[in-house]
Amino acid sequence: MINLNIYVLIGLTALFLIGGIISAIFAGFWWAFPLLLVGIILLAVYIFFGSVNSAAKHIQEEDFDKAEQKLNLTLKPDWLYITQRAFYYIMKGSIAMHRKDMKQAEELFDKALAMDLPSDNEKGMLLLQLANINGSKGKWRAAKNYFREAKKLKITEGPIKTQLLQFEKALNQSGQAKAARSMGKQGMSMMSQGGKSKRRRPKMR
Repeated sequence: MINLNIYVLIGLTALFLIGGIISAIFAGFWWAFPLLLVGIILLAVYIFFGSVNSAAKHIQEEDFDKAEQKLNLTLKPDWLYITQRAFYYIMKGSIAMHRKDMKQAEELFDKALAMDLPSDNEKGMLLLQLANINGSKGKWRAAKNYFREAKKLKITEGPIKTQLLQFEKALNQSGQAKAARSMGKQGMSMMSQGGKSKRRRPKMR
């Protein structure tokens, strides 16, 4: 995948397409064809990969306002390649969670969970966040179900393993209230740390 700053990508797409159209008018189609071809390829990259990669760095830095600005440059989320769409909803959910909008965060994480995720690490991260959200609302049966599903996965990333152990320990030692406090303090940290993985996570300059 072409990994460009989203503003550079949009600018180059417009430059090649407009240049190709002008060349076609004044010099003929075959002179314009290379410009148009490159412009169409860049447009496809923009449509199917969106601004997810550009937003990833800001999510990792917990600069959620900038991340949202970048995500809003995605032309249409439903047109994104399915893995990119999953990351789009994960990031939007992280932003909603940061702003204490748990209802929207849960809806967005549920959407991401239903899509094609690169590994069990991302799935486990989402399940833990959903356990956290449901626990904060007192829906402990749902929270424990999400937690049990997360424990079944083959998670390889240390930060997510640590969160699983901490959540389980809090449940066993002090019950549901301590588990809610524990995840409330560290849930966003887990999302940020997970975003720094070397697996196929969105990366951006």
